[in-house]
Amino acid sequence: MQIIDKSEIAPNVYACKVRAEAIAKKVQPGQFIMVIPDQYSERTPITVADWNTSEGTITFIFLDIGSSTNRLAELKPGEEIFSLTGPLGNSFDIKKYGSVGLVGGCYGIGGIYPAARALREKGNRVVCYSEARSKFLLYWNKKLEEVSDEVRYATADGSLGFKGHAYDLLETDLKSGVKYDLVITVGCTFLMYRISKVTEPYQMKTIVSMNPIMIDGTGMCGACRVEVDGATRFACVDGPHFDGHQMNWDLVLARRKAYLDEEIVSGERHDYGKS
Repeated sequence: MQIIDKSEIAPNVYACKVRAEAIAKKVQPGQFIMVIPDQYSERTPITVADWNTSEGTITFIFLDIGSSTNRLAELKPGEEIFSLTGPLGNSFDIKKYGSVGLVGGCYGIGGIYPAARALREKGNRVVCYSEARSKFLLYWNKKLEEVSDEVRYATADGSLGFKGHAYDLLETDLKSGVKYDLVITVGCTFLMYRISKVTEPYQMKTIVSMNPIMIDGTGMCGACRVEVDGATRFACVDGPHFDGHQMNWDLVLARRKAYLDEEIVSGERHDYGKS
């Protein structure tokens, strides 16, 4: 797949537009692609953030955090991505709910954008919560504002909007009487866990997107298994979206650093290869 455009939209966060006509025709909000930058890279599951059917292009947001995403960040417009497969996984259930809150952090800000657009087109009131450590790490502010009734910003240093995390801001809103018929959150596992715990006392349906724990993305490796309502599920084929209140978060959080040592070795080998 040829890269049409790629830019660093925040430190270590990239937006990449590629020509992928078949994917652009079929992709729905919440589905993901599997990206392999070159023949030596691992698979990286990434939620599709935007698409244009007439252009035949899709856009995805990724964080430069490991050797494979580092290689992806090095590729330039006009160059080819070794392999890009999709759309994969189930989409969000887009229908009229009433009032919907969408929470995105890091790459998840791009992940909630197509859901916000589609849900608003169905007549829902859409409020987005966009989180980062500081305002210079936020991105797509105007794009989110264009498809939302309101965008609520949360920064850890208080440089924009609420001082704190998105789950703190959401909890403050819920305590003040704000109600949502559905909450969707996309981001790191800890963010999704905290959002689920905030909404649980209110019995507010909460959907989490479990892309961060995937490896293979096609149901073959079993590494993305989760326990949902007492049953084992695979995030890549049964999800990636699940009820956050039915998720066994103890198991999910215990596995957050399972491959940390391997990631360090991979990064060292990648850096050595460039020297």
